[in-house]
Amino acid sequence: MSASLGYGDSLVLGIVEGLTEFLPVSSTGHLTIAEGLLGLPVDAPAVTAFTAIVQLGAIVATFLYFRRDIVRLAVAWGRGLASADARKEPDYRFAWYVVAGSLPIMVVGLLAKPLITGPLRNLWVVAAALVVWSGAMWFAERVHAIRVEGGGEELDEESLSLRQVLGVGLMQCLALVPGVSRSGATISAGLLAGTSRVAATRLSFFLAIPALTAAGLYELKDVDTSVVGTGPLVLGTIVAFAVAYASIAWLLRLVARHPISVFVPYRVGAGIAVAILLVTRTLSAT
Repeated sequence: MSASLGYGDSLVLGIVEGLTEFLPVSSTGHLTIAEGLLGLPVDAPAVTAFTAIVQLGAIVATFLYFRRDIVRLAVAWGRGLASADARKEPDYRFAWYVVAGSLPIMVVGLLAKPLITGPLRNLWVVAAALVVWSGAMWFAERVHAIRVEGGGEELDEESLSLRQVLGVGLMQCLALVPGVSRSGATISAGLLAGTSRVAATRLSFFLAIPALTAAGLYELKDVDTSVVGTGPLVLGTIVAFAVAYASIAWLLRLVARHPISVFVPYRVGAGIAVAILLVTRTLSAT
C-alpha cells in the first residue's frame, strides 16, 4: 500500500478526527480503521504523524469552545503565583490539578512511543480494544447509577482532589492503545471517582488540551511533506477543527441527559465489524 496522502484522504481523515476525538469511541482507532480502508499503511511514520497532527485542529476547537474557562483558570493560576491569598481560590488549585493530571500521559507517551507507533498501530488491537473497553465504560456508568440512585453526592470540578484528578490522568494513559478512547477512559475514571457525568466530561476536555497539544507539536518533526503534502495536512487540520467544534457542543448536551454507555453497542459492533474485515482479508491489520 502507498503511504501518499492526497486531498481526498485528508478530507475524510479530518472529518473522522473531528467526529470522534471527543466521543468515547476512540479517534485514533477510527482514524486507523479509516486509513486502512483508504489503503494507507497504518503503521507508516508519515501516516502516524499525520494522525497526531490533525488532532491539533480538534484541540484548537477545544480552546475556542472553552476559552472563557481557560482564561479564567489561567488568570487564577497567574494570580496564585504572585499572591498567597489567591492560592486559596478553587480555580488556582484546579489549574494545577489539570497540569498534574496531564503529566502521566505525556511521560508514558514519550517513553512508550516505539510501542504506540509500532505494534499497537494494528487493526486487531483496535478491534479488541473497542470491544473490551466497552465493558469498562458500562461498569463505570453502572457504579455511577447506583451511587445516584442511593442518594450519593456527585462531585463538581471544585470538589475534586489532586489524587482523584491524578487517577483520571493515569487512566488517560490507557488511551494510548488505539480503540480504548481517551474520552472514554477519562470520563469513566471520573465517574468511578464520584463526579457528575458533566463534570467528568469537562475534566476530560481540560486534560485533553495539554496532552494532545504536546503530542501534535512533537509529531511535527516527523512529517514528510513529500508524502503528506502541506496542503492536505492543512486541509485535514481545518476540517478536524470545524467538525470537532460542533461535536463538543453535541457531546456536552448528550452527557447531561444520557450515560456514555449509549456508545457501547456502536463500539462493540464496530469492533466486531473490523474483526470480520480482517478475517476475510478485506482489510490489512497494518
